[in-house]
Amino acid sequence: MTDVKSKLTRLGKEVLKQIEQGENPSLAVPIRSLSNVVYDEKTKLIRLGDKVSKRYFLNVAHAKRFMQTLLVAAKCKELLEENIHTSLRELFYNLKRTLPNSKENTFDDESESNPIIEDLEVMLDVLREQLHLGADPKGRVVGNITIVDSGDTIHLDKLGTGGWHIPSNVEDIKFKRVDADFVLVVEKDAIWERLNEDKFWKKHRCILISTKGQAARGARRFIRRLNTEFSLPVYVFTDSDPYGWYIYSVIKAGSMNLAYISSRLATIEAKFIGLTMSDVINYELKKWTIKATEFDLKRAKELGKYRWFKHPLWQREINLMLEKGYKAELEALAARGLRFVSQVYLPEKIKSGDFLP
Repeated sequence: MTDVKSKLTRLGKEVLKQIEQGENPSLAVPIRSLSNVVYDEKTKLIRLGDKVSKRYFLNVAHAKRFMQTLLVAAKCKELLEENIHTSLRELFYNLKRTLPNSKENTFDDESESNPIIEDLEVMLDVLREQLHLGADPKGRVVGNITIVDSGDTIHLDKLGTGGWHIPSNVEDIKFKRVDADFVLVVEKDAIWERLNEDKFWKKHRCILISTKGQAARGARRFIRRLNTEFSLPVYVFTDSDPYGWYIYSVIKAGSMNLAYISSRLATIEAKFIGLTMSDVINYELKKWTIKATEFDLKRAKELGKYRWFKHPLWQREINLMLEKGYKAELEALAARGLRFVSQVYLPEKIKSGDFLP
């Protein structure tokens, strides 16, 4: 927290120094548009490029955003000093007001304040969670882990059917005990519940995480911490469709929108355990597939052009979908029995090391 606060203080002092020297105060803001997003072959991450724009106070086009940037920065410093956390929505309402002797508002809509927060993240090289700003939490965990969260010791193997809900901020969570061989990340809550009920995590010594669709920032950061701090392999289990593949892609390589913090959120060592188009054939699930829409086929073609999906194994899976014209959900495995996924499918895949890179 001290480091983050010092970065905010330094930002303010730099602006003050410019004013004292009679300069037009400015802020250097890395450009977050797609034109400045690149795939780094060396790190295997989607990251932000080197383009930077200047935001000037004495510029009609920049003045309001300059003011908004300093307002948000000042509020974040206040949050850190008072050790208070708030949501993006609360921050917007807290800072929204009409400027004296004018009809001009500091912020008219949350769509103005949220991008400013992202600007600060990349300017200061911090996560918004470190600025004490959080979003809605999403994701559940169960496994042989003991953590300390805000002074409370929580045993993640003793939380019944619900598991532990991953908060948006996992930076200050301390791991007291991690007894696992790998992390299994599941797209669907229903499949997570099946595996939890069957005690898959206990029988196979894993940490079981549900993302409930696209993984939230807190979940992605939690996954990365388990991988980097405890050298745990990460296996991602999603539907056999472009949406599921993209969920995996975001966990592994990062996303276009959050390219500026991929190094903190992405887990480049993650592997895809399924469901694959080949599995549909091998496990004779054709009768339980769903016809792919035109959008599905178009999206599959787009993913096939991404450099991180150029591996021959991925090209085979994408081409199979285009050829067959169908997709499959994880729940299709229930056609072989409700416990087929926990007793046969996943154990076989893990034992054989049948993963996609």
